[in-house]
Amino acid sequence: MTEQGRTAIVTGGTSGIGLEVTRMLAERGHRVFIGARTEDKVAVTVKEFQDAGLEVEGASCDVRSGADIERFVGQAVDRFGTVDVLVNNAGRSGGGVTADIADDLWFDVVNTNLNSVFLMSREVLNTGGMREKQWGRIVNIASTAGKQGVVLGAPYSASKHGVVGLTKALGNELAPTGITVNAVCPGYVETPMAERVRQGYAAAYQTSEEQVLEKFRAKIPLGRYSTPQEAAGLVGYLVSDTASSITSQALNVCGGLGNF
Repeated sequence: MTEQGRTAIVTGGTSGIGLEVTRMLAERGHRVFIGARTEDKVAVTVKEFQDAGLEVEGASCDVRSGADIERFVGQAVDRFGTVDVLVNNAGRSGGGVTADIADDLWFDVVNTNLNSVFLMSREVLNTGGMREKQWGRIVNIASTAGKQGVVLGAPYSASKHGVVGLTKALGNELAPTGITVNAVCPGYVETPMAERVRQGYAAAYQTSEEQVLEKFRAKIPLGRYSTPQEAAGLVGYLVSDTASSITSQALNVCGGLGNF
């Protein structure tokens, strides 16, 4: 099996980092099956890729739901065969003053960002066939917030710390099988989620989004946000044959923001 003939699943594949991961994998000859909550958005994104001559299909999937994940992975296998690459990208922001955070917000962030990674990985290992053929690449999109505490971001930071921990544990467990598991930890990346985060901080600090943006940029040694394409580039390396000896790692894409 060549790298060009592999099947990949990308969750949250219709925007931001997930969209660029899908584009990169498809352009390298992978068959890519994408998921997102909104069926219409998946259909529009799939058509755009297919019109460009790329082999991309997809279906709606709420990654908070085990039943949805089971159906989704089954659809991917029915369309493209066993799964070689899984990119757990779907996620959400969320936070505020911790003492004021509602139960629903906390559990939704953890379910979306962390529990989904476990559920999707388990389904791909089993239904997706990765466990049986004893070869595969799992890449989890975590965050530098998964390595440090984020003020007014306790649910997000806790969930991403969990993703990093799950990555290291599962990577060590699967290492003898030829399946690698790694995490990509973006810092500030210009995506629709980043815009929502700036809006939240602007409201919390009673300032403008522009001032929040400048404050964030000032913390980055490179002086700018990373791009979704740069994060996707690391994913592309980690799923390649060249990266066969890299597993259980959490690697930053952050412009020097995190030296950890």
